[in-house]
Amino acid sequence: MNLEQTRGEALKPADIMQTSIETRVSDLVRLGIIALFAYWSFRLVAPFALIVIWSAILAIAMFPLHQMLARALGNRPVISATIIVVACLLLVIAPLSLVAVNFADAAQALIGRLKTDNFALPSAPQGIREWPVVGERVYAAWNQIASNLAASITKFQAPLREIAGVVVTKLASIGAGLLGFIVSVVLSGFLMTTGERMSAIVSALANRVAGDRGVGFAKLAATTVRNVSRGVIGVAFLQTLLCGLCFVIFDLPARGALTFAVFILCVMQIGPGLVLIPAIIWAWFSWPVSTSLAFTLIATPITLLDNVLKPLLMARGLTTPMPVILIGVIGGTLSYGLLGLFLGPIVLSVFYELLRSWAWPSPKDDRPANGVEGDDIVDQTDTC
Repeated sequence: MNLEQTRGEALKPADIMQTSIETRVSDLVRLGIIALFAYWSFRLVAPFALIVIWSAILAIAMFPLHQMLARALGNRPVISATIIVVACLLLVIAPLSLVAVNFADAAQALIGRLKTDNFALPSAPQGIREWPVVGERVYAAWNQIASNLAASITKFQAPLREIAGVVVTKLASIGAGLLGFIVSVVLSGFLMTTGERMSAIVSALANRVAGDRGVGFAKLAATTVRNVSRGVIGVAFLQTLLCGLCFVIFDLPARGALTFAVFILCVMQIGPGLVLIPAIIWAWFSWPVSTSLAFTLIATPITLLDNVLKPLLMARGLTTPMPVILIGVIGGTLSYGLLGLFLGPIVLSVFYELLRSWAWPSPKDDRPANGVEGDDIVDQTDTC
């Protein structure tokens, strides 16, 4: 009897080990199935990921405006979201329509001149010969092409075909991007109408992943998106508007192209100086002293405007240091384009808060765990 009890007791650890192995295998099988479905789901959603991310960014950035407009309309969120979406579409479609119409008119005129054999390139201006290093070559090549356009086209047919292919590919890519952006704007309207519900869902998921600190990180991401949209896109629009008005007032040549270049440079965090400084230099060589001085006095504050407004707008309501946000904006833009403009500061801000929480875990730290200052900011920064 004692021998049988001893054998039974000896088998118990083996049974426990067998049960543990079976449990681990079952857990691995479950995890494998979940991972498989997660991978399939990701592959199915991946073609729409960029549109969904953009729509979420737009909804987060415009949600305070949506709430304010909905209250002004008597708590009608659907009408408010519709107005915002239509306004955004008009801001995007109207300028593109003008560009398309001008391009179509120019192309039609060019085709008409080619059909009537009246198309000819003008002779090269004499000023080109004064260009350093390449002036004579450009002048000679221009005149050679202008004197016999048909033969020149035949001679350079292969490189022209390659250039045309690249241009068509780029135009198709731009068209697809604009179409995706329009879809994102429309989808952001639906997200704004369900903002509170989406905020609750995101908060629940964040709480499931990291508890209260996860909810804080979600609110930090929302606040960062809004601050970046105000500090980067908003300031870029303001500087572009002021530069455009300045160019119109002083009747600067090619002011449309210069204004567009200012906007691109401002969004890329380079600033309008690359356009305004050469314009100021050109003005002093071309205009009277009084006009040049007036243009300089107006253009200089516009150039420095972002240095004042960006720190105020981008750091508003955040405990994340301004250099962290700026590095995220610049690095994200250089790495991932316009989308990185928002993703860069979000990632760096969340990482900074994680690092701060790990390095200084003391509860006496007076900074909030979510990286957002004050309860009012937290209440206003729903995740959607």
